[in-house]
Amino acid sequence: MADLTLSDEATLIRQAQAGNLEAFNALVLRHQDVVYNVVYRMLGDDASAQDVTQEAFISAYRKFASFQGGHFRAWVVRIASNQALDVLRRDKRRPAESLDDLADEGDLPLPDGGPTPEQALQSRELQRAIQQCLESLNPEQRLTLILCDVQGMSYQEVADSTNAQLGTVKSRLARARLAVRRCLQAVEELLPAQYRLS
Repeated sequence: MADLTLSDEATLIRQAQAGNLEAFNALVLRHQDVVYNVVYRMLGDDASAQDVTQEAFISAYRKFASFQGGHFRAWVVRIASNQALDVLRRDKRRPAESLDDLADEGDLPLPDGGPTPEQALQSRELQRAIQQCLESLNPEQRLTLILCDVQGMSYQEVADSTNAQLGTVKSRLARARLAVRRCLQAVEELLPAQYRLS
């Protein structure tokens, strides 16, 4: 892959569309973490997020000839988020709680020099509370908040990824931020002091 310039995404895209699998793999490596993180925050489950991420890139590869330019990241995130929304809809029809998930909530070994058991517990509780607040949002608001605030995408990239108007993105984001802020007020004691409202 020495002939590929990884810094030039447009070149990688052209080469991948011409059938160069190494170029497509370079694009996957460049964007897989972002796609996984978006899907994980949407679904809240590692195994499902891994599956959806893999399926999204397989789907992107199959549809790559139809990619008409623009931001590759936005395009592949749109594919992944649509698949994540499908999983959410399917799970809503057939809710279930895994016994494995309940078993995984046990004590985790702490590395030397790491946080105290109390700090580790508080951190896990805060992460769980944040994830629950995200899951309380409607899927469109959740996706917009994750793309913008967690992944740092611009409003335009979020609009491209979600196939929504710029004003809709801004509106969803404002509503999502307000809902998460209100939700986190219920667990304010878990928040670091600088984020507490009182």
